[in-house]
Amino acid sequence: MRAEQPEIATVAVLGAGTMGHGIAEVTAIAGYDVVLRDIEADIVEDGYDEIEWSLEKLAEKGRLDEDPDDVAARVATTTDLEAAVSDADLVIEAGPEQLSVKQDIFESVDAAAPEDALLATNSSSLSITEIAAATERPDSVLGLHFFNPPVKMDLVEVIYGKATTDETAQRGYEFVESLGKTPIYVRKDVRGFVVNSVLGPFMSEPAWMVSADEATIRQADAAMVHERGYPMGPFELGDLTGIDIGYHVRTEAGRPVPPIMAEKVENENLGRKTGKGYYDYDDGGGPEYVPEDAKGFDHLRVEAVMANEAAKLVGDDVATAEAIDTGMRLGAGFPEGTCRRADDIGLDNILEKLRKLRDEHGDDRYEPAEYLVDLVAAGHTGTEAGQGFHEYDNGDGPGDYHTINWELDDDGLLEVELDRPSRMNAISETLADEVVDLLSSVDENDVRAVVFEGAGERAFSAGADISGFADRDPAQTSEPTKVFTTVAEYPRPTLARIDGYCLGAGLELALACDLRLATTDSEFGFPEITLGLLPGGGGTQRAIRMLTDARAKELVFRGEHISAERAADWGLINRAVDADEFDDVVEEFVSDLVSGPPIALRKAKRVMNEGADESLDAGLEMESQAFALLLTTDDVAEGTAAFAADREPEFEGK
Repeated sequence: MRAEQPEIATVAVLGAGTMGHGIAEVTAIAGYDVVLRDIEADIVEDGYDEIEWSLEKLAEKGRLDEDPDDVAARVATTTDLEAAVSDADLVIEAGPEQLSVKQDIFESVDAAAPEDALLATNSSSLSITEIAAATERPDSVLGLHFFNPPVKMDLVEVIYGKATTDETAQRGYEFVESLGKTPIYVRKDVRGFVVNSVLGPFMSEPAWMVSADEATIRQADAAMVHERGYPMGPFELGDLTGIDIGYHVRTEAGRPVPPIMAEKVENENLGRKTGKGYYDYDDGGGPEYVPEDAKGFDHLRVEAVMANEAAKLVGDDVATAEAIDTGMRLGAGFPEGTCRRADDIGLDNILEKLRKLRDEHGDDRYEPAEYLVDLVAAGHTGTEAGQGFHEYDNGDGPGDYHTINWELDDDGLLEVELDRPSRMNAISETLADEVVDLLSSVDENDVRAVVFEGAGERAFSAGADISGFADRDPAQTSEPTKVFTTVAEYPRPTLARIDGYCLGAGLELALACDLRLATTDSEFGFPEITLGLLPGGGGTQRAIRMLTDARAKELVFRGEHISAERAADWGLINRAVDADEFDDVVEEFVSDLVSGPPIALRKAKRVMNEGADESLDAGLEMESQAFALLLTTDDVAEGTAAFAADREPEFEGK
């Protein structure tokens, strides 16, 4: 039995290509000493140059907390494998995706690395177990699958081999967290792990449909993007990643290949890299699908097969539904997790679709997963039933949310985080519904103030997830969007904590709040006009009431971004604050809100909001009535007594 494992201080990254130098960069940014190794000096030098260039870009964008030269200085380079790993606490292999090559590397690493070192591979599809078999310590080997590019992508799959211990996996998981990345456990060594397993049907099922003349390429891409909200169509994605990649993954797994995919590979039309694939990229061409192309495409067929793949993973204890959804959002950029979407569709509908496809096509790829069958048999059919892949609280309290995080502390501060960093916290229909549900169901008596902020480092919210609203009834969108009304009318003070982009629907959410604080690096704007739209969540009305007529119209008509300093000068926000002072300023505001008199704050908010739309006389009458009512409260007595005693008041909202 090994002794207690040491803290990780030095990391060796083997392979200086795109993934290798990216992993080395994020590791150095996190404060680790890194040794970057490849077989040839010029490859290592090129990788190091890429790190320096990327660090400079991050610094220019204000996304680096220290001088880029200091970060780069933590990266050493070598072509000597033994020298690279001899003092490493963690070795991450990022070499070619060939099993024999990786086994040779791990055999050499096993001989040279310290006995207590953690050995990881960045393989995206190869067996961790077979790679670990090349060593005498398979229990210390795991997969750490970063996504490309590592500097931008938040997800890392932490994968067990057959012999990987829980201690090894946990050390890998904690290392990933220390990088500021989001890890998910993949507890069994299955081909494709989580993200690629579920992503496979997204690309292959439309290819089978096109091969059988049941759909067209443009129809499939248009439907999945414009009707279902995915960031890219399956054929567009295939061209981007390389059609040959998907082809080889399927052939190596012994799975049948859709004829259209095989045809493209046979003719060496592999996508963007060859100038032609599913689309023609010569002379600036490429995907040219439009929403109208989507008509008639059977997107349920694609999403049912994806959900079935997810059910296999959950049922076989490979990953939890939460891990799968996190993986698909962060690793594939999906608007929501596959399990969550399946729950919304209804697992009974998905099961019915799979059985129908199986009967029609006689293909075992439509055979329903046992776990899916069991869920439906138990009545756990999804969101409406209160349970599916996930459990849902359909009672009076806050639910189990997937696009927001929230916390209510003992002082009564309700913190709400928009949690879609891979989409720059774009406001989807699900996110909007979850904010409404939270504010409607949390006990108002426990809340003194609410703060909204965005997850990640790039945005408060960069706007609405337009594709997520693509299939909404125009009659629905003609009504004021409920989330903005709910926030604006919430009886407690609300504050938007803005760091980064605050655009479109994100700005509308901020304007619905009572107060707005922003870092000086933040940007504001209503870009809807460039799409032939206008702000539809109250943006036009709140802006023109808040700003001068000319400034409000400039903001809406031109669709351009304005700086935080200009936003403060115009009166759009309360303060524009340097990043190093931002937390302190927010804390000052929040402290005043949560320690203030709850009844007086509620009355003041209501009088100011409602009085703004009335005549001056009517507004003054509202103010007078509220003032008289407040004179009867215990809070006024407490405030008066505290003033006389020269102490801080302790308001209880009575």
